[in-house]
Amino acid sequence: MAKTAGPVEGRPRARRLTAEERRRSILEAARKSFGDTGDMNGTTMRTIADRAGISEGVIYRHFESKDQLFYEAVVEPLREAVDALVEATADLERQFPLPAERQLESLADVYETLTSMLAEVLPLLGLVLFGDPEVATRFYREHFAVAMDRLASAWQGVEERFGVEVGLTPISTRAVIGTALILALESTHSEGGEVSREMFDGVARGTARGYFPAFAGRS
Repeated sequence: MAKTAGPVEGRPRARRLTAEERRRSILEAARKSFGDTGDMNGTTMRTIADRAGISEGVIYRHFESKDQLFYEAVVEPLREAVDALVEATADLERQFPLPAERQLESLADVYETLTSMLAEVLPLLGLVLFGDPEVATRFYREHFAVAMDRLASAWQGVEERFGVEVGLTPISTRAVIGTALILALESTHSEGGEVSREMFDGVARGTARGYFPAFAGRS
């Protein structure tokens, strides 16, 4: 009677992934696949399944649709990153009152923090904001704009609590985030691949004192 083949001696049997581990591996494969194509609609479930080393059917055991997969793999991590960005920079209030000579340095620190965090999420940000228009509009209105308003509110609390003029209204907060976003692009795509402290100091001075002081007071 022929013997049934068993595991090869000395070779450990591959551990079966738990449901949560499989789910995480699918999300990681999806995130990389969406990033490769730069577009949700241009990425197929077959592509994601091949990258994860599974069948499409396994994906559908964990996710109802590609839309849900995109949201959980890309939009949700980006939302969490934006929330973390707000928390990391909203604590400017805890640093006050600051001596005058430290205020510009503190603002440069804020720019450096914002730039570093935005640089980490640039691929996800690009996928969401420059991909499907409906996804972009929803994310911007429900998360990104709300986060910037929260940041403005936190910084305005500095004025009320300490009687100092920060001057960061919702529109000027967007200007700060926009500047940090450009610095993040500079750090990611420039030839040198980094932003110097001198540049952070420069944008802090420009924010606090105006980029075109010669125009001040002119009618």
